Amino acid sequence: MAVATTTPPFPLDLAVQDRVNGPISTEQWEQLFATWLGQMADELAQIGGGCDAETEAAYEISLILTTDAEVQALNRDYRQKDQPTDVLSFAALEVDAPPLPPGEPLPLGDIIISIDTAQRQAESQGHSLATELQWLASHGLLHLLGWDHPDEESLTRMLQRQAQLIQAAQHIP
Repeated sequence: MAVATTTPPFPLDLAVQDRVNGPISTEQWEQLFATWLGQMADELAQIGGGCDAETEAAYEISLILTTDAEVQALNRDYRQKDQPTDVLSFAALEVDAPPLPPGEPLPLGDIIISIDTAQRQAESQGHSLATELQWLASHGLLHLLGWDHPDEESLTRMLQRQAQLIQAAQHIP
């Protein structure tokens, strides 16, 4: 299991736990999330936090790549759905917490992706596992920032936003 916490050029503390040796390196994940957060600057400005008037906001995200079994256990325990799923997001912003001290990064939350389900979905969609993982991670990020899809209209908007994020990150190897 690789565990890394790093700081890319965008003010982000990204903790990656790759328990399954996925095809995307920690450095690539850093670049992806930094790009996506940069694309979402207006939405992040509304959230605020993690900064004072003289410093740029900083954010903290945890990304875990794991198996169907682990995701199923989390899905059962937290969503009362005893089945694996592709991605789970646990938004830190949904929890009432005291204000952060100035300069502390704002914790956005945790994204957990099942590599097993991602692989099956990648095969059924005819694209690479790396592409599917990016799709799922961007979906999880949107959930961390308050996006949801209780109906078809909101799902369509969310999928369009994901496509924009993926497109913005096309330059990342």
